Amino acid sequence: MSKALDGVRILDFTHVQSGPTCTQLLAWFGADVIKVERAGEGDATRGQLRDIPGVDSLYFTMLNHNKRSMTLDTKNPKGKEVLETLIKQCDVLVENFAPGALDRMGFSWKRIQELNPAMIVASVKGFGPGPYADCKVYENVAQCTGGSASTTGFADGPPMVTGAQIGDSGTGLHLALGIVTALYQRKQTGRGQLVEASMQDSVLNLCRVKLRDQQRLERTGTMEEYPQFATGDFGEAVPRAGNASGGGQPGWTLKCKGWETDPNAYIYFIAQAPVWAEICKVIGKDEWITDPAYATPRARLPHLPAIFATVEEWTKSKTKFEAMDILNKFHIPCGPILSMKEIAEEPSLRATGTIVEVDHPERGKYLSVGNPIKLSDSSTEVTRSPLLGEHTDEVLELLGYSKMQIAALREERVI
Repeated sequence: MSKALDGVRILDFTHVQSGPTCTQLLAWFGADVIKVERAGEGDATRGQLRDIPGVDSLYFTMLNHNKRSMTLDTKNPKGKEVLETLIKQCDVLVENFAPGALDRMGFSWKRIQELNPAMIVASVKGFGPGPYADCKVYENVAQCTGGSASTTGFADGPPMVTGAQIGDSGTGLHLALGIVTALYQRKQTGRGQLVEASMQDSVLNLCRVKLRDQQRLERTGTMEEYPQFATGDFGEAVPRAGNASGGGQPGWTLKCKGWETDPNAYIYFIAQAPVWAEICKVIGKDEWITDPAYATPRARLPHLPAIFATVEEWTKSKTKFEAMDILNKFHIPCGPILSMKEIAEEPSLRATGTIVEVDHPERGKYLSVGNPIKLSDSSTEVTRSPLLGEHTDEVLELLGYSKMQIAALREERVI
């Protein structure tokens, strides 16, 4: 079976997480991704957070599947010649260097267009144009400047960052979509173009419901689905809402059996209006079905803390999975809080390829996240990440270099 991006060649100058997330996704869809690394060092994450001395870290391996690695000294004049050849023969160059790094290397957008007018150059940036355009950004900085941190956490606590890498990996996913879109447009125009995704912009895109709420708050001074509605304690900006649902359906995280010793013995419960009668019956509060103080969604709003406390007394008598089984029978929306250990051991995620086991020649078998996007006509096979420079000769031969020329480049430490 052919792959969706068969025939697309990616020149990968990315490192750490945001860029490699993008290029790994393209590789999963069949693109030939050539990761260019510095000889002897490579991507910084090869050595970061190691669990096995002297072996590529999980940080690196889990972000660089299905790629080829070549080493190249781009500061060396002969290395620049190799890079020019790569640019001429690739479709996309992806980079997440510091601002201006490509220009300083001698490969400005103008120069790249001269070498290959059809090339797409895709970049991860910290910020878009503006006062912070030249600033470096890391994951948590992106979450803070993109609106996520100010709206995450509880009202009486500080801003919080989330464990989901919405700044790095989130931006990589946005950039991948931009690249595929540019490739599609190139079929009509024949021209390459610049594609940029800023981390601040990407986080904000994922926080769009909070920008929605900011405008609602400015217009009405209140928001019914927020916990603050019960006291009317709203300020000028969207507050932190704990575990309240952002979609207008009242929800909260409730303790389940074993919560005293298990930090993840919780379930997320949504008091959805269409199944209110079923909720009342399950928790033994049939009288709430007709009680004017509880009978309508609007009437229930001031009583939500008490309602969730009552439901929690019921969930505390059940494990999170027992509670889910019962609630699902009545179509009551809920979901157990799954730990990373539980996710890693979940058979259904293995069966769909969402969790995969990969065999590495140095570290042995390890678990990784597979392609989250499933295509019926383009299945994803996750292959291991490359060793540093593992495919240098292979790529150079593909570019037309002879074995003698490759040997000379190696002797001169160009590769």
